[in-house]
Amino acid sequence: MKGLTAMGLTSSGIEFVRALEMPGGIRADGGYVGVPRAVLVKWRSSLAGKFYQVYVNGRYAGATVDSEQRQMVVHIPTSLDTAVRVEVFAVEADEADTDFSSHIAPLQVDNGRVRIVLLRSQNLPIDAIAQVYFDRGTGEIDYTEPLSDRPIKIWPSWQDKAGFAMSRFGAVDFGYDSAAAVGFGKGSLGNGQFGLDADGIEWVSPPLSAGVYRFAVRVCDSAGNQSASSESGEVVVIPVARPAESVTISSFDKITNQLVLSVS
Repeated sequence: MKGLTAMGLTSSGIEFVRALEMPGGIRADGGYVGVPRAVLVKWRSSLAGKFYQVYVNGRYAGATVDSEQRQMVVHIPTSLDTAVRVEVFAVEADEADTDFSSHIAPLQVDNGRVRIVLLRSQNLPIDAIAQVYFDRGTGEIDYTEPLSDRPIKIWPSWQDKAGFAMSRFGAVDFGYDSAAAVGFGKGSLGNGQFGLDADGIEWVSPPLSAGVYRFAVRVCDSAGNQSASSESGEVVVIPVARPAESVTISSFDKITNQLVLSVS
């Protein structure tokens, strides 16, 4: 493992971390029960007097009961679409039950998806919607069919948009206006207007195959008024490899000492 020190966590001195999947049971026909999925996590450590915590995909999974323990059984996600990240950290004894998940970099599970951030201004009407387009990997953006499967509401809730004295009278909320909107100084300073007008929303694309893409966003209202396109630069998409569900022995040649594995 790479050395990492954050708050009370450290991974320096911990090595050879292994996660060995354990069957949930064995059926009468010898079949393997794989749900729920549990693994036996083992590691080596040169540290003394430390307790250890195990994190799965950046989330606290458990801690050792003493400083000599070097293995632990934890549960992992049942999905086989993405790899599972298992990490072991050393902590002081009095911090063994402290969850340090917020200090660990989260696992990126987008897997071929692109995240687009839209800055929305209070000048946009309450019925404004956005559509996302892309070039399908050709280099030229196709505006005939949006990538988004449905229009993206700029204001999903009328409480998001400012009310009396902040927009057109009668067009939006009155009274407890802006209750759910981003307030003064909480927006993206430097990326847009300051205060309520620095609000933003995010949209995540469906999974895309490996390639180089360009994206564009257009905003329109119910009257058919449409903004100019806002186009991105090139975005490289590299989906993570799908983990193997099982590895079995197909054959073994004793003469040549050759082992053939089947991966599925």
